Amino acid sequence: MNGAAMLKMTLSMAIFGSIGFFTGKTGIPAAELVFVRCICATLFLGLCWVLTGQHKVEAWKKREVIQTMICGVFLVLNWVFLFKAFEEMSITVAISIYNLAPIFVLILGSLFLKEKMTIASLLAILVCFLGSIFIIGIQNFTSLADLMSSGFVWALLSALCYAMTMLLGKGINGLSAYAMTFVQTTIGILVLFPFMNFDVFQGLNTSNWLYILGTGLIHTGFVYYLFFDSLRKLSTIVISALVFVDPVVAILLDTIILDFRPSILQSVGILLIFGGIIYTLIKPKEQQLTN
Repeated sequence: MNGAAMLKMTLSMAIFGSIGFFTGKTGIPAAELVFVRCICATLFLGLCWVLTGQHKVEAWKKREVIQTMICGVFLVLNWVFLFKAFEEMSITVAISIYNLAPIFVLILGSLFLKEKMTIASLLAILVCFLGSIFIIGIQNFTSLADLMSSGFVWALLSALCYAMTMLLGKGINGLSAYAMTFVQTTIGILVLFPFMNFDVFQGLNTSNWLYILGTGLIHTGFVYYLFFDSLRKLSTIVISALVFVDPVVAILLDTIILDFRPSILQSVGILLIFGGIIYTLIKPKEQQLTN
């Protein structure tokens, strides 16, 4: 086992787990924050791409470039929706719903890629759905207005877009991780630019700017460097396990620093969601359901 790669992956997930805390301190809306994040990531990872010399050996294929660009749109929407969710609900609740992405991958893969769904996968989906109801509260599902104001829809859309990013990224083999992210974040800058309200950057104090730059340089540039540098040196099982460092750190910061106290039902919902996700990752393949 590559100890250095494990350390880098763990560190990247731990840092990313604090992004919700940083987001609340920036003082700017979700779209503008993602715009800054895209700029920082493009510059930082673009520099790493050039310094490593990887840009000289890229295999550019039209289909993969187009696929990467579409993937970039979903990646940026995923960030915008996640930050919108942070504005409307606690970090713990938003992160729990956001981590439903692997479940959406199962559902979308079954619907569009004709992948067989196992009994374990179906059970995990039902458990996670029940957990979502518990974590948001049954009362918020009685009217559309209550559901929208809870932030649930933003978190769910974020998880869905993240799932689309993962599915679209599966078929890209020719481009390096640096090239993929460089293209994706550049697309993010172009997509978001027409919608930017640059007035929100006026009147910000030094603390706001430090959190904004921290979100861009540390949570995006540095974290993605650590992530990509370790990704291809670790097994899928190890990666699947270390990914859970992210929500654990997020929930700990939310409860310790921001004093979030989940209700009993919310705690049960969180356990159901992560239990369902872990179950579908580690459960051996069972008899497949017929489509």
